[in-house]
Amino acid sequence: MSKASILEVSKLAGVSPATVSRVTSNAAPVRETTRKKVLAAMEELGYQPNSAAQSLSSKRSNTLGMIVSHVDGPFYGPVMSGVEATLRKLNKHVIIASGFGEEQAEKEAVDFLMARQVDGLILLTEGLDSEYLKDLEKRIPIYLINQHVDGLENRNMYLDNDDGAYKATRHLIDQGHKDIVYIAGQIYKQDANERVVGFKRAMQEAGLIVTDKHIVHTSFEVEGGVIGMQQIAESGVPYTAVLAGNDEAAFGVYEWAARNGFSIPDDFSVIGFDDILMANYVSPRLSTMHFPKYDMAKACATMAYQEIYGKKAPEGIKFKTDLVVRDSVTKQH
Repeated sequence: MSKASILEVSKLAGVSPATVSRVTSNAAPVRETTRKKVLAAMEELGYQPNSAAQSLSSKRSNTLGMIVSHVDGPFYGPVMSGVEATLRKLNKHVIIASGFGEEQAEKEAVDFLMARQVDGLILLTEGLDSEYLKDLEKRIPIYLINQHVDGLENRNMYLDNDDGAYKATRHLIDQGHKDIVYIAGQIYKQDANERVVGFKRAMQEAGLIVTDKHIVHTSFEVEGGVIGMQQIAESGVPYTAVLAGNDEAAFGVYEWAARNGFSIPDDFSVIGFDDILMANYVSPRLSTMHFPKYDMAKACATMAYQEIYGKKAPEGIKFKTDLVVRDSVTKQH
């Protein structure tokens, strides 16, 4: 069976070959009724546009690059999935590279993707500073997930981490807890530090004590929660509730409690942050702050598509968290 040609598609659709080309390359706007006729003719004839020819004519590769700090773990999966699924529906592709949270590796990932002539970069990175990102934005459209950079406000898709940690702490306070400790993430992480600010704000508003012993910086990992609880125990600071910087660290708190003969929430309450899938399946089910990471990823991919292929000015969005009440927090009498 011979392959259908662009001329055959144009005849069946009743349009010019140039119009078919515009539909397949998204190089210029086409009326919706015309676009549908062309797509129907393409489907009927089994026409497959030549992607290399498309790229030459439109000066687009129809591919975006995405750099993430890590490709494993329960946080990054939904973000990558949200970006990929959104772009696939829009007939675009994504190449994903990992930078391992290290500056040099992330810069190498940028070079790798730009060498493949991607049309834009979606970045969920940790090692690239604001000056580098501002310079990069002059060379290629960039879109930032879970970070915000002054001067690139229209390209920031980020979470109100301060407000999220504030609301988590307020929930503990509203349940009667006064002695609250916080296991925070890595001190170099923007989101970790913003959550510390929210924790302190809620405690100070309630007139509760916060000293250096009440906040332990470890990591956003299970082992970080274990280490954090051990440090808190050794410091001797009293506590009836623990706020963990993310859900994985909260699972580490669970692990430490099990190793040391404590029961949650009978001996102390725990609240997490992120609302990853496993939060609903551990025992007791973890109360946490829901991070709309999939929605953020979809919004970022959509914004990239609209700017690169539709010439629409980008507009950053600040997302909010929602409290998810489960079983790991109990009232303090």
